[in-house]
Amino acid sequence: MKEVVFTERAPKPIGPYSQAIKLGNLLFVSGQIPIDPATNEVVKGGIKEQTERVLENVKAILEAANMTLDDVVMAFVYLSDMADFPQFNEVYSRYFKERPPARVTVAVKSLPRDVKVEIAVIAGKG
Repeated sequence: MKEVVFTERAPKPIGPYSQAIKLGNLLFVSGQIPIDPATNEVVKGGIKEQTERVLENVKAILEAANMTLDDVVMAFVYLSDMADFPQFNEVYSRYFKERPPARVTVAVKSLPRDVKVEIAVIAGKG
């Protein structure tokens, strides 16, 4: 049975989707952008600050489902500018130090609210 996962520590969905869906031992986290859940505003700064906020949002959703970043098996990364890739990777590598998940990284024309990065993940226990 699928279970909706929600936490106040991550941005509230702004459309017909859930922050995450848990199905058995798997967790599917919707794409997160760098919105501060306390203000509902995009964080100030560049790709480093935005990547950190996105990963903190992902982390909060994982914790709401009794999981951690260590449980992430796949990450889908969308960058608005591939020139940001080295700085993005610098921050990302601090969150996934050992046994990083599989990952897809693509550049896209634009992202919601003109942010620089969006990340969705799949996590699993077992």
